[in-house]
Amino acid sequence: MKKITLKKENITEGNLILVNRSFPVSPGRKEVSLKPVRPDYPDILLAKEAVENLGKLLRDLEAEAQIVPVSGFRTREDQEDIYRSSMEENGKEYTVKYVAPPDGSEHQTGLAIDLAENVPDIDFIAPEFPYTGICQLFRQLAPRYGFVERYQQRKETITGVAQEPWHFRYVGRPHASLMQMHNFTLEEYLAYLKQFPYEGNHLFIDLHGKRYEIFTVQAGDEPVQIPCPELCSCTVSGNNVDGFIITMFWQNIID
Repeated sequence: MKKITLKKENITEGNLILVNRSFPVSPGRKEVSLKPVRPDYPDILLAKEAVENLGKLLRDLEAEAQIVPVSGFRTREDQEDIYRSSMEENGKEYTVKYVAPPDGSEHQTGLAIDLAENVPDIDFIAPEFPYTGICQLFRQLAPRYGFVERYQQRKETITGVAQEPWHFRYVGRPHASLMQMHNFTLEEYLAYLKQFPYEGNHLFIDLHGKRYEIFTVQAGDEPVQIPCPELCSCTVSGNNVDGFIITMFWQNIID
């Protein structure tokens, strides 16, 4: 049987890492493989897995001309410049509301993207992405492709960020669909998963023709080995807080 080795220093890696003002991007985090989101936007980058799923979603919606990328991966220096410029141009109240400080931005992970309806004069900080038409259809279908609207209305006290209809985060499948089903923010979802530890009951869900098994492992000073059965594939993500989420993809089932 295959085994997965979990090391404490790796809790900063994976699709489910939490990044905010309280849990910043780790300076020692392993670099993510990035690629342009589209050939016509070569300077807007995302993690490779996120790019592939975003492209498939836009193609399936036939929305590549109607929805355009605005901002993807940012270096710490990029985020610092954006934060400083917004302070100067928009003031403190607006900036604190809509712009994360350096190391507190999901954009530094390569897993977050700001999108816009393709209209003239797109606002870089707060692009239009309405709850109507093709944008709303994108929003509704995004979880099937691993994306969630990260900062929702009436969740500001949980995320610490104002509603951002344009900001989407890649968390992967089946996690995006589970978050949508429960109307969870990432903060709430990671807390919810804590009730499914490796040593206890695991979360099982049948979704989109696959059976998933999900559980968490607390990070310790010593490496931990987790068996991965031969009949499934296993993925690991740190949470950037205190441990790991293990997702096992079992053989196909009837949807």
